[in-house]
Amino acid sequence: MFPSFILFGKEISMYSVLAVLGLFIAGFLVCKLSKKRNILYVDMIIFMIFVFIGVYFGGVILYAVTQWQYIAALFKNFSVIVNDGMLIPFLATIFGGSVFYGGLIGGICTGMLYLKVAQKNVGDYSDLAAIAAPLFHAFGRIGCFLGGCCYGIECDFGFIFNNSLVESANGVRRFPVQLVESGFEFILFAVILFMFFKKIQQHRLFLWYLFIYSIGRFILEFFRGDEYRGFVGIFSTSQFISIIIFAVSLFLLIRTNIKYKHNITVQTE
Repeated sequence: MFPSFILFGKEISMYSVLAVLGLFIAGFLVCKLSKKRNILYVDMIIFMIFVFIGVYFGGVILYAVTQWQYIAALFKNFSVIVNDGMLIPFLATIFGGSVFYGGLIGGICTGMLYLKVAQKNVGDYSDLAAIAAPLFHAFGRIGCFLGGCCYGIECDFGFIFNNSLVESANGVRRFPVQLVESGFEFILFAVILFMFFKKIQQHRLFLWYLFIYSIGRFILEFFRGDEYRGFVGIFSTSQFISIIIFAVSLFLLIRTNIKYKHNITVQTE
């Protein structure tokens, strides 16, 4: 499609542009909404910085895990690779991508760590994170489409990539799974935002985000054609993680709602 452009002699990837755009739009929106939960802008910005750090490193680390063949080859032939001057290219291959679920898990860990140390209300911040996550991801998936990564399966309709950074994606008509997921994310963002304004399931919105997204992602993975993302048995890495996130978020939703109803009952007695 349109993977990159040249600016002041530097090649800029469209994925990076869309990811940064999504980050700023999502960040600006949640900062504006933070006053509804009595959160100061500066506290929200610090929280987002910690989350972003976790998102970046978590995404890269999980991608590296999916490249276990290269890691095994590196350890097995380390001296040969170093002597041939191939260490940097090998490391670039291993750490040269990012997996969304890795970023999501990393962002949750660093965000929770900050909230615990700073003694902030987890429920208020997590509700705002539930708004930001799908909005940011929606822009990111548009970037994936323009860059030609995370591409779909071969089909009779769709788009043909000719300039994808992933060579195997080029020259074949493919299902636009990136755009479908982007649309799904925008809808999910609208649903969470509606729940936020209507005060539906307060302090549980991030669990709802995880629950709904895990279902959608599991289904959409069947329409992905990029096998380099890794598999666990018959499921892709993301499908395997989706199953875990679905089960955990469902369990926590049931538990927190029972606890919430119990507290309401006690207060009214």
